[in-house]
Amino acid sequence: MGDARTEAEAAFKKVTAKVAAAPPKQNVTPGIKEQVTLRIDQDVLEHFQSDGPGWQDRINEALRKAAGK
Repeated sequence: MGDARTEAEAAFKKVTAKVAAAPPKQNVTPGIKEQVTLRIDQDVLEHFQSDGPGWQDRINEALRKAAGK
């Protein structure tokens, strides 16, 4: 049997040595978009914006194709 300090350290170590579980991965719902910040070259942005409204959807479609989706 150890002294109070040794017992306290052992108890503390048991509690703090546990690794927190990662949060469960959320299911991806088709059609739901998430707002993000993305840095792209100015000429690439101008290319997609040159056809007017809908440029964000066009960038999304290009990224889907690049991702093989």
